[in-house]
Amino acid sequence: MRNNIPKKPLQALNFFMADMQAGIGPFLGIFLLAQGWKSGLIGTVMTIGGVAGMLMTAPAGALIDSTKRKKLFVVVPAIFTVLASGLILLSQNFWIVSISQVSTAIAGSALGPAVIGITLGIVKQKGFNRQNGYNQAYNHAGNVVGSALSGFLGMKYGMPAVFLLAALFGVLAITSALMIPSKSIDDRAARGLSDSNLEDQAGGIKILLQCKPLLILAAALAFFHLGNGAMLPLYGIAAANKNIGNPIMFVALTIIIAQVVMVGVSLFAMKLAEQSGYWLVLLISFLSLPLRGIIASQMISHIGLYPVQILDGIGAGLQSVAVPGLVAHILNGTGRVNIGQGAVMTIQGLGAAISPAVGGWISQGTGYEYSFLILGSFALVSVVLWIYFSPLLKSACGIPNEGKSLTRKT
Repeated sequence: MRNNIPKKPLQALNFFMADMQAGIGPFLGIFLLAQGWKSGLIGTVMTIGGVAGMLMTAPAGALIDSTKRKKLFVVVPAIFTVLASGLILLSQNFWIVSISQVSTAIAGSALGPAVIGITLGIVKQKGFNRQNGYNQAYNHAGNVVGSALSGFLGMKYGMPAVFLLAALFGVLAITSALMIPSKSIDDRAARGLSDSNLEDQAGGIKILLQCKPLLILAAALAFFHLGNGAMLPLYGIAAANKNIGNPIMFVALTIIIAQVVMVGVSLFAMKLAEQSGYWLVLLISFLSLPLRGIIASQMISHIGLYPVQILDGIGAGLQSVAVPGLVAHILNGTGRVNIGQGAVMTIQGLGAAISPAVGGWISQGTGYEYSFLILGSFALVSVVLWIYFSPLLKSACGIPNEGKSLTRKT
């Protein structure tokens, strides 16, 4: 690892991009509920945005693999994310809200792979697991601060203050990205291209079909996020319907609890992955969702908020480190790391995109309690996949930093 790593701007970027990416998103459900929307329609409009983001993730990864101007894929999406979020404040028309969600999702589809590529280009494969762990800790810390401020400002001044805070974080994220010296990013390392591999091997989403461990990972994540995607917004809407305190503060508190947990869990995941590989890290993350669904179905209250969101922090915190690290580990040396990240995120995003509509219509038809149980049960498929294919997966999920590409173990 080089000694001139621009750690402070990289950490600042991860900190400030958290609230900028979220915008008013976490508060969208209760905002539209207050405008007379029903849970089914709220879930549908969230799904429209999710599908758009899912479709663009793999192409975004391919672009980031091929470009030498990786910071541009942070700066431009950041600008569009902030502008798109502001549309919702101007009009709550279904199509305006849908356009806003689509625009935000498309812009956001490049941000995650871009930051992963920049990080990999700076620290290379050997230092990626550890640096990604720190990146995620700063990202979750940014979510904590952003959510706390959003809750306070939203309660005091209304939803426009939440948007303005996200815009401020967007400006600071862009500034942080521009402070990273371009010469510190090794473009070959950023795409996982080994020194001995001179051929440009960037391919399409068919990379999943060429690598069975990667395909199983994507499928397991899709089922997990099919249940997980709707859990937080639905829990906030359920609380708002029960008039459990101020809805903006309640949603802010759900985010703060989960993100505080994620800070510590990200660092724990980094160390556990170094010692035991990624298989165990991901198994624990999958097991967290069924338990979360059971608790959410029984405790829609301020007391239930804590265990529900602690489990969210455990699952998401573990995956935020393990998924990028595992994909980079499997595809090391191929030159296709970022398109691989995008391909996995596309399949994962399929589950996350469908989840709000599934959860919204189930809750509207059967009640919130049953919807949480059903959503939580989807992750049991992830657990079965992960255990059934464990012989193959444990080989692919080996100790990071071995510097080996496992793509041929199909």
